[in-house]
Amino acid sequence: MPLINESHDSLPYIDAEPTPQERAAAEQLISAELSADYQSTLHPAIPALPESRFSPLIEQELARKEAGQPLTGGIDLSRYEAPEPPSGTSTTEEEATRALAEWRKTLQRAYTSSSHLSTRHANLTLLEENGKNAWLIANSQLEDMLRSVEKELAETKQAVENVHKERKMAQEASKGELVGLEDTWKRGVGSTLDVEVAAEGLRMQILEHRRQVAQQSAR
Repeated sequence: MPLINESHDSLPYIDAEPTPQERAAAEQLISAELSADYQSTLHPAIPALPESRFSPLIEQELARKEAGQPLTGGIDLSRYEAPEPPSGTSTTEEEATRALAEWRKTLQRAYTSSSHLSTRHANLTLLEENGKNAWLIANSQLEDMLRSVEKELAETKQAVENVHKERKMAQEASKGELVGLEDTWKRGVGSTLDVEVAAEGLRMQILEHRRQVAQQSAR
């Protein structure tokens, strides 16, 4: 069973606009029904938010963003740069061993840089050959999606407009009957009030007559 029972009883095409005093009175009645924490507490009909399940890396990034810290780390691009050859001469065996280790490290970096440049060259070649067509195809797909969304939006707007038109026609068709019923109700209420006033006047006359009779009997 839903917690909110909606009822659309308003007649916007027949009813007159409320006055500022009437609107203020209605808002006061609404405020009296609201709890003190209605602005910070969700309505019971609104489900609770699901518990977030982020990975540790995402949690770390969210904490960094919340703290306003700058982005650090990432991929070290220096490994893809062309390395400089080691300088200096080796005069001792220890220096020669150290120089050999530096040359090997430099050679590994050169291999890494060469592989990166080769892969980048291949990707740029593929982009030059196929990038234009892929870009045009992607744009065509996005345009199709946009046209579909715009069509759906136009259909929804038209459906809403049709509902408003039907609602307006139904209310205007019933306006005469509603006005007649309201006049009948007003006349009925007025007649009831007249009867009550007349009955009250008659009651006062009876009481006055009894008082006079009681006074005459006492004499």
